[in-house]
Amino acid sequence: MSDTSTIDDEGIEGVSLKQYAEKAYLDYSMYVILDRALPHIGDGLKPVQRRIVYAMSELGLKANAKFKKSARTVGDVIGKFHPHGDSAAYEAMVLMAQNFSYRYPLVDGQGNWGSADDPKSFAAMRYTESRLTAYADVLLGELGQGTVDWVPNFDGTLEEPALLPAQVPNVLLNGTTGIAVGMATDIPPHNLREVVTAAIQLLDAPKTTLAELCEIVKGPDFPTSAEIITPADEIVRMYATGRGALRMRATWEVEQGDVVIHALPHQTSGSRILEQIAAQMQAKKLPMVADLRDESDHENPTRLVIVPRSNRVDREALMSHLFASTDLERSYRVNLNMIGIDGRPGVRSLDDILRQWLKFRRETVRRRLSYRLERVERRLHILEGYLVAYLNIDEVIHIIRTEDKPKPALMARFGISDIQAEAILELKLRNLAKLEEMKIRGEQDELQKERDWLEKTLGSDARMKTLMKKELTAIAEKYGDDRRSPLAEREEARAFSELELMTADPITVVLSEKGWIRAAKGHEVDPVSLSYKSGDSFKLAARGRSNQSAIILDSTGRAYTVPTHNLPSARGQGEPLTGRINPPSGAGFDGLLMGDGGQRCLLASDAGYGFLTTLAELQTKNRSGKAALSLPAGARVVSPVPVTEAHKWVAAVSNEGRLLLFPLDDLPSLSRGKGNKIISIPSARVKEREEFVIAVAVLADDDGLTVWAGKRHLTLKRAELDHYRGERGRRGNKLPRGFQRVERMETSA
Repeated sequence: MSDTSTIDDEGIEGVSLKQYAEKAYLDYSMYVILDRALPHIGDGLKPVQRRIVYAMSELGLKANAKFKKSARTVGDVIGKFHPHGDSAAYEAMVLMAQNFSYRYPLVDGQGNWGSADDPKSFAAMRYTESRLTAYADVLLGELGQGTVDWVPNFDGTLEEPALLPAQVPNVLLNGTTGIAVGMATDIPPHNLREVVTAAIQLLDAPKTTLAELCEIVKGPDFPTSAEIITPADEIVRMYATGRGALRMRATWEVEQGDVVIHALPHQTSGSRILEQIAAQMQAKKLPMVADLRDESDHENPTRLVIVPRSNRVDREALMSHLFASTDLERSYRVNLNMIGIDGRPGVRSLDDILRQWLKFRRETVRRRLSYRLERVERRLHILEGYLVAYLNIDEVIHIIRTEDKPKPALMARFGISDIQAEAILELKLRNLAKLEEMKIRGEQDELQKERDWLEKTLGSDARMKTLMKKELTAIAEKYGDDRRSPLAEREEARAFSELELMTADPITVVLSEKGWIRAAKGHEVDPVSLSYKSGDSFKLAARGRSNQSAIILDSTGRAYTVPTHNLPSARGQGEPLTGRINPPSGAGFDGLLMGDGGQRCLLASDAGYGFLTTLAELQTKNRSGKAALSLPAGARVVSPVPVTEAHKWVAAVSNEGRLLLFPLDDLPSLSRGKGNKIISIPSARVKEREEFVIAVAVLADDDGLTVWAGKRHLTLKRAELDHYRGERGRRGNKLPRGFQRVERMETSA
């Protein structure tokens, strides 16, 4: 009686509701954990699974027997051993029959037992028939040999095995999932040959490390040929801690330009995947896919065909997107939680599981041999009695005929035991007459040899290990198969970005003086002739593709990235650029570029400094932009210039008409900064805005240059430009008279 309970005058014990509720919940929790949700490390089965397998064996439904209605089996299970719902018992039975759910099925089903596409589509138990598979004999083969304890069933009228004498570590081979109270289990299936080899390795070398075991058991092995792409170090860590995650990816190949998927991750529905891909196609998120087909049939259980729009589609990139956005790649939680041989649940490492199972197996083999030794000794004892009866057969028959109580008379006359006398009396007369001394002595010799072997094996740890190894090897040879789920190292899947899914249509992005932006289709548009708001006019334009972003450079030297696919049409007057980015107060916009990330460009300040960079270095997701060009005191940004492989020279011209030409390679490639000196201009004159760079240009070997001063312009051929050639950072040479106030410069063919 507890301290908080009381007993009234009638002898009734009273317990507080809090105490009663706590005890009731704890009792229920332990019941769910130990008797429903978690498998035992010994046979790898939950109670309902164990009872189904045992009930089927009791019905004689071995692998070579005739099929019997599943309803009969379920009736026996719930009527004799498992007092729960018939649907729950039948679903557990169905799971053990599905070769796409179990790596080594225990039930052989006839009829509709569901499909990989819809595992729950199985027929009712009154329609299906079943029997045990040959593999189930690995669990049942030693059951009647004194190997396990027997416990009363739920109503005490029958006995059932507390565990099945599994001859292999079934807890790892078929795996299981379950949710208890406060804990769960997720054990993936493994390959029988690998697990048995690891168990034998532990028998040979008990100090084998987990890392060495992981060289044998490289990872789980699901009943599908999809790839396990989890890195090897993560799998080792998972086996060390008993917890982790696995990733599986569908396997595919290209047939006549089409992508054909022929293996899906474990418990993944092909129709569900087709729905996911079709939904993306309808949402115009897969413009590169023209058609989908499901060509799965009896010969090809999984054959999903994806038809690209053209041969130019990057199939690797397409599949990477589908792996990232559909169930073609899935993650599986791993939690090696099970009931140990001490009866306690716990999360265990791979080596601990195998060591505990070997301890269980050693005890099972010991009990089997002890049971057999007892039977052999009993039979030898009886044979000794038979030999006495044979040698004195006439006298034995006389005693049996004449004595009222022949047993004591036989025991007294021949000095035999009660068991021997009982065995003689139970013989039929015809058998008594047929007793032959040679036959009895022959059986005695065989049994004595077996007894000697049993005693030696039971008395020697080395002999016991050898026997266990021999039996494990035989099981692996009989039921083992090659690994189905290959292990592969793959790059992480990446879904297409919104820009990558856009069609690459030619567009022209236009920016006005007052910072209004818009995009026109095509490259033929004349941005100057477009309509602008009153008081506004054209400032900058760039040509590119609709799946490219525009790079904006403001007057403080900061760079911004603006997606162009959703810019307003050039038919209108655009929208303020400040609605998409957050430039510093009062900043203007001095640069506009478009192109691929690898496109190079020249950034320069009118103080005469600059450097080369790429558009990728200028891109940013920050609305406030990123620092790109550092400006000396008083300096301003010069409009950036795109650079191609053909460009070899840089030309810089100041407002005072000084022109300098030097090799492009003399400029550094930077991600940001001030850059190196392009043309020499005194900093004081820049600060006072007396002298500064008007423009920079890049030229190919055959390009000329045109400079403008008011309405006048001067075109310099390639040979004439040699006069202005010099080292980077020099003052440059003066242009001819009349061009001391240069306004702009451009290349000419």
